[in-house]
Amino acid sequence: MRIKLDAIRECLEGVIPGNIATRAADGTPNIAYLSQAKYVDSEHVALSYQFFNTTRRNILAFPYARVSLINPLTGAHCRLSLRYLRTEEAGPLFENMKVRLAGIASHTGMSGVFRLLGADVYRVLDIEQVPGYTLPAPPPPCNLLAALRASAERLCGCGDLDSMLAEFLVCLEQFFDIRHAMVLLLDEAGERLYTVASRGYAESGVGSEIAVGDGVIGVAARERTPIRIGHFTAEYSYGRAIRESLTRRGLAGAVETEIPLPGLPESRSQLAVPIKACQRLTGVLYVESPQDLRFSYDDEDALVALAGQLGVAIRLLQQGQEGAECAEGGDQPPVGEAAVPAVPVAGAPLRVRHYAENDSVFLDGDYLIKGVAGSIFWALVRDYDGKGQQHFSNRELRLDPRIRLPDISDNLEARLILLARRLVERAAPLRIEKTGRGRFRLHVERPLSLVEIAGDGS
Repeated sequence: MRIKLDAIRECLEGVIPGNIATRAADGTPNIAYLSQAKYVDSEHVALSYQFFNTTRRNILAFPYARVSLINPLTGAHCRLSLRYLRTEEAGPLFENMKVRLAGIASHTGMSGVFRLLGADVYRVLDIEQVPGYTLPAPPPPCNLLAALRASAERLCGCGDLDSMLAEFLVCLEQFFDIRHAMVLLLDEAGERLYTVASRGYAESGVGSEIAVGDGVIGVAARERTPIRIGHFTAEYSYGRAIRESLTRRGLAGAVETEIPLPGLPESRSQLAVPIKACQRLTGVLYVESPQDLRFSYDDEDALVALAGQLGVAIRLLQQGQEGAECAEGGDQPPVGEAAVPAVPVAGAPLRVRHYAENDSVFLDGDYLIKGVAGSIFWALVRDYDGKGQQHFSNRELRLDPRIRLPDISDNLEARLILLARRLVERAAPLRIEKTGRGRFRLHVERPLSLVEIAGDGS
């Protein structure tokens, strides 16, 4: 029976370097080590192209090669017969291999030496097993299909974004044994991702941001493809990437006021999966582990499926929310809500400082939030301070020209979740409390002293 490529994906993890055999136009053979071989689909693999060497010259002259790979779990030895098709020098496959190569280079002390020039795509003509002793395959840590089914059933029971994100992270730990994870959503401009939920970190990092294209997370978002590495790689460390990005833009001083992105200090395996719905990027799921090679091809497949369900669910919740707001017909509070007495406030005034330049907000000198969430917060406290308004609806925020939300789907619900969690984490004397579908109350415990700093700093 012919061996299928899907059955030997463990051989393509890059744990044990493979060999590639080619021949020159005159028939002279050549054998070289192979840095990386990647599964593309059930009929194709991609090999890393790093140097213009003998192998490269041979494959351009005679497009056939044989590759030898070893399964790191069983020791099984496979030999693949390949035909060269093309080289990709950009795009998802290239970026995916570039990140993984950085991880391999770091793991082998070759950082700065390995540089990917292209991803050579080959058709697999045949696979043969080399005779020899092999170990029995270890049992999988969990049944991924069962985990996927259980998670899907749990997510179906969630009626709002806040509970769904929390349940999603619980499912990752309970069914997939993934204990460190975060969900980031794409901002309105499509340029940055912000953390809206996390689990397994000392600090939640809710509100932290990373630019599209920076680090493992940013590259996964930019290329709309999963990025998985099995070894620690300094080049793609996202925390470092954030700081370098700020420094490049002359904003090194802003580092101290940024919310740090959560992350393991000794992350050994990382997997970033785009969250998409209807071919549109919604965000990124990021998981990591202190264990080398924690995430396999099968884990990647399962999390891509789960992230896809999350993306569709987020989209449906957004549409349902907007439809419900229109059906309810406006901003009139439900009967009884307006009659709720104002919460008594006491104590020293809370100084709320808002910078119009980037909508950043500080409470008594401590940084709270910025951007759209900062703009929302500033509108809420101004209405509370000027009109005594405590109750708000998503609909009125969506239409409020001070917040400047885009006309298309705007992730307003996610911004409110982010803002509410930041207020709780900062132990602020004001909170956002949900009072119904698309409605909430601003709970204030101390008098407010509002200070607005204009864009010119005055």
